[in-house]
Amino acid sequence: MSDINYYRGNFCVEVHPAPGSLVIFGASGDLAKRKLFPALYHLFRRNLLHEESRIVGCARTAYSDDGFRDHLRPFLTEGTQEQQTAFLAKVCYVPGDYSDSGFYRKLDNVLNALEAKNDLPSNRTFYLAMPASLYPAIIDKLSENGMLEESPEPDAPWRHVVLEKPFGRDFASAEALDRDLHSHMREDQIYRIDHYLGKDTVQNILMLRFANLVFEPVWNSRYIDHVQLTASETLGVENRAGYYEQAGLLRDMFQNHMLEMLSLAAMEMPASFSPDDVRSEKVKLIKSIRPFDLKHLDKTVVRGQYEGYRAEPGVAPDSRTETFVAAKLEIANWRWAGVPFYLRSGKRLAARKSEIAIVFKSIPHSIFAPIRARDMQPDTLVLKVQPNEGMELTIQAKQPGPKLCMGGVTMSFRYSDLPGGESFDAYERLLLDAMLGDQTLFIRSDSIAESWRLFTPLLENWESLPLETYPAGSDGPESAARLLFADDREWRAL
Repeated sequence: MSDINYYRGNFCVEVHPAPGSLVIFGASGDLAKRKLFPALYHLFRRNLLHEESRIVGCARTAYSDDGFRDHLRPFLTEGTQEQQTAFLAKVCYVPGDYSDSGFYRKLDNVLNALEAKNDLPSNRTFYLAMPASLYPAIIDKLSENGMLEESPEPDAPWRHVVLEKPFGRDFASAEALDRDLHSHMREDQIYRIDHYLGKDTVQNILMLRFANLVFEPVWNSRYIDHVQLTASETLGVENRAGYYEQAGLLRDMFQNHMLEMLSLAAMEMPASFSPDDVRSEKVKLIKSIRPFDLKHLDKTVVRGQYEGYRAEPGVAPDSRTETFVAAKLEIANWRWAGVPFYLRSGKRLAARKSEIAIVFKSIPHSIFAPIRARDMQPDTLVLKVQPNEGMELTIQAKQPGPKLCMGGVTMSFRYSDLPGGESFDAYERLLLDAMLGDQTLFIRSDSIAESWRLFTPLLENWESLPLETYPAGSDGPESAARLLFADDREWRAL
């Protein structure tokens, strides 16, 4: 067997999870029907959902099993009708009130019956697809009814709990939530999900950096001028105004998505690819970010709101909720000393785009007179998270024509163009890993604590910053551009 075939045979084949039950709380909600059940259906079609595994939906809405299956069917848009029917046969539904202990006893009886019928181990994954304010009550009831207990015996059935963000509103609330969770479960039972971490490009950051000698030696302040992280959307708040008015963009995007991408791009090489080693290095990186200078916030942070936001259904007419944030961060360690990290995220912007752009320094001297070194376009590596996941590297090269005709040439790839099969959706990857017990792409409690430690002082001084409006479909507030102009730099165009 060739080396290539050996490696592909060992590392390019997905691991199949053991049989088990997946319980989805909030199963009648938007996240479940648009993301979770379609992702599970795709895993089923790829034979990555054990044939004996079962899915139990739970919510307050009154459905029969068949009624719930009919509710889901329109969201299973691929494959044949026979495949859809075979998948839905794995699904049942238990309605009830989350505050009622009788509901959990009924749920436990349903799970016991499903496991006994097929002589299965009682592996259970609970997915809480609902507002975080409901987490403590549900966890308390699951624990009260013995549904989170695990035997210490090797290979004993698991009890995993998957939680959606946000994980608190600030440091104090996140700490309180963490104490409540750990009063009922160990950390290795808790899977805090950030769907950005399930994207191939985000996972590729570590491999790009630490498996390629061409990149790691230049991944530092000697060669990199600055880094830009962008997560922009063309949509507004849509039907999420109730949540958004409480959260705002800083809580919705910066404390989780943006900081997770930054930590992967800037962390040191872990001792191994084990979940704890990878996540420990991420925590060290977050700890290294300099605190915000609260006396001069306007020099490093911009907050904005798109024109028309206050007219959205459910939004207060005098709302001061931000829909755009840009910030300049600095990392206080040897590798990144003097390298600014510019982060921006917003709604109703010119394009839907999530990317990490590594902008390299210009050459110190140009031999191509009369071209000055500072007039040459900097080499730039762009990691595209969405849409069109992939990577682009722009370098300087000879253009057709006169001998000094020079310009940027871009080399690129998209995951969708690579051989080897269809790429995984983020939720497919994370659901599969939760069932496999692999926590690499999930967020650890100390990472949550450190991220809130960074952003809570900013939130406490949030109103000291002006709220600048910006036209829908633009690149954001003008002051965001000035944030970089002050450093003689500019944002990449959306």
